[in-house]
Amino acid sequence: MSTLQQHIALLAQYNAWMNAMLYDAAASLTAAELALNRSAFFGSIIGTLNHIVVADTIWLKRFAQHPPKLSTIEALEVVRQLPTPAALSDQLFTDLAAMRQRRSQLDEAICELAISTATDDMDSSLNYTNTAGVTQSKNMGSLLLHFFNHQTHHRGQATTLLTQAGVDVGVTDLNALIPSV
Repeated sequence: MSTLQQHIALLAQYNAWMNAMLYDAAASLTAAELALNRSAFFGSIIGTLNHIVVADTIWLKRFAQHPPKLSTIEALEVVRQLPTPAALSDQLFTDLAAMRQRRSQLDEAICELAISTATDDMDSSLNYTNTAGVTQSKNMGSLLLHFFNHQTHHRGQATTLLTQAGVDVGVTDLNALIPSV
């Protein structure tokens, strides 16, 4: 496995680890507290977590189509069967437990995608249409990095919202997962 592949796999592991901690922390709040508009980009804690699920679904559906080798990843088959969200602000879930189930499916697909994407796949182009209907062609590796950066950005917002609600998420640093040498 190349260094780049190792980094992508580490980001996928970090994503799953952080999501588990976020959902554990969020589960300590009531449905009303989760839905409370806290003036964040996506309003509430549940709105922010929904946005991450929506964006991950959209990107995973794109990644599942190209390069062709990735279309054989079994965990991505679950994603292919999901409806494509129409907008990044779609509210797919109001129930945290149901959303957590979807989150787990997505995280499994992300981990499998990360270990299945070869360096030459990352050097290829991904052709897709964005949510505004604009056709794009961009480097797959750069898009994977964007994908993980986007998750981290919004998980940071969710962590802040949880902290403001009096919930400690715990250690959130990627460094906690980097092995010692």
